[in-house]
Amino acid sequence: MVGFEAPRRLWLLGVPTTLAWAAAGWSGALGLLDGFRLMSLNRVDAWGADAGPAVSLVLFFSVAVTVASSLGFAMLWSAGMSLNRPGFGLGLGFRAGSLTTSLGVALGSGVAIPSWTPPESVGQRLPFLDGKAAPWSDVDWVVYYEPYLVPAVSAVVALVLIVVLLRAFLREGEAEDRAEALRQRGRQVTGRVVHIEFTNVWVLGHPRFVVHVRFPTETGERTVVATMVTPLFQAPSRGSAVVVRYDPQDAEAVLVEPEGTSYPGPLFG
Repeated sequence: MVGFEAPRRLWLLGVPTTLAWAAAGWSGALGLLDGFRLMSLNRVDAWGADAGPAVSLVLFFSVAVTVASSLGFAMLWSAGMSLNRPGFGLGLGFRAGSLTTSLGVALGSGVAIPSWTPPESVGQRLPFLDGKAAPWSDVDWVVYYEPYLVPAVSAVVALVLIVVLLRAFLREGEAEDRAEALRQRGRQVTGRVVHIEFTNVWVLGHPRFVVHVRFPTETGERTVVATMVTPLFQAPSRGSAVVVRYDPQDAEAVLVEPEGTSYPGPLFG
């Protein structure tokens, strides 16, 4: 179950992952993008005899990306996976990893801004042999402002991901609160599985099912559709009993759990 432990692990891994991506963004900007930018604008020999430091930065960039990617995979799996909400854990790890990538690249490429090599000519390409200088195209101007565009775009992506993560945490917290409220104050009855579908999805080695459950209420029987993840030997079958907790005042608040076990496999219907 995804709780406070997963966010704590993400924080612990997030700092070095962000720093590793910052190193990759800095070295990539100066070791790769800087040379390509100059070659695109007016220096076809940008990786010629004077490209020694750039080659070293490319090697540093390769190491930084390898370290950052490894830490990113660690973040992906450190979030765990909730058997109650199978997609939340991996989704949280993926979004947190994407945030460290964009934030690190924004920081690293931002620090690199003063070190980008200025073109030999601005607004036009250097003449080739006895030819005339050709003015820059719109694309050339975009490439020229690349030192500012790379950190700016990365920063915008990071801000969007921060908002997405905050909303995901809030939604998960609300869902957990609703589930706990139903466990504490909801009406508990025994329901029966009337229809079951195997989703062909396994969560941490446990099968996931879509079940149709019929249960009694004060106003008559109701049927709810829920997703349930259970151990293989506790897989639900047609007619099997399940625990249903519901709120008589809220038709959408229904919690379905396997009967006779504390295994955390419920989901709202």
